[in-house]
Amino acid sequence: MELRELRTFNAVAKLRSISKGAEALGIGQPTATTHIKKLEQEMGRLLFDRVKRPIQLTLAGTSLARLATPLVEEIDALAARTSLAEEEGPVSVASTYDIIPHALLEVVKSFRSLYPHVHLRIRSETRQEVLKMVEEGEVDIGMVPGPERSADLDFQGIFGYERVLITPLAHPLLNVPLSSIDQIAEWPLILMRPRTSTRTMLEQEFRRRGARYEVVMELDSMEIIKHYVALGIGVSVGPRLAIHQEDYKELGIVSLANLLPVEQAGIVTLRGKTLSGPARNFTSVLWDVLGPASSGQA
Repeated sequence: MELRELRTFNAVAKLRSISKGAEALGIGQPTATTHIKKLEQEMGRLLFDRVKRPIQLTLAGTSLARLATPLVEEIDALAARTSLAEEEGPVSVASTYDIIPHALLEVVKSFRSLYPHVHLRIRSETRQEVLKMVEEGEVDIGMVPGPERSADLDFQGIFGYERVLITPLAHPLLNVPLSSIDQIAEWPLILMRPRTSTRTMLEQEFRRRGARYEVVMELDSMEIIKHYVALGIGVSVGPRLAIHQEDYKELGIVSLANLLPVEQAGIVTLRGKTLSGPARNFTSVLWDVLGPASSGQA
């Protein structure tokens, strides 16, 4: 007894006609007749009284319909629910603290306008934690600064990740050429928490050069860091993506492209994993919003 035979029986039983049942299912009448005959052979009973028109269910047919109809309808509904679940997600994304409130925010705005019914789950972590979550299948997509070369992960660079010095207006560092990272180490620093990407790079460079430095404040948000820098408590180093046009009214911004590497930020996925439709749509929006074509880069 196969599902297709039960589905044919269910349609014929409802419409009281083999031809109408076949038409409703989009199959030929001979095929529908074969399905009914196979069921009757397996059960050893006639399921339809074909003497009268429209055909009528026999007692055996009535009993089978009572059992088969809910089963077939549930299976058909399951396919529809599965399709709906595929359309609505969820899409799980992990990203570093600096990307989420800036670059990713614009992506989410665009994605929500295009796919308002898809559920998004976004988690913020350090770069290493993001990579770990992707590797362990906790999230579909990771967004991190810097290239990733791993046997288990695929990395696609999408946009440039440049670091900048952030100071109060009229700060002495704005009046001299920045030729060494040591010049920044002389001032109190306000940085993101330890193990975040930019801080790790900066501190490694300080240690490599033997520079002494002091971190006077650690925060989880570049937006808050900018406020404290504007108050004159210290200077900071962060990604250019965290700088907005209005920030230039309160802050001094200097490129560090000559002192710290300019990396590619992008998405990481588990190698060999098949992304859901919504997850593929999310990566497509990522490219549209953050890719070279959107920023006018070559």
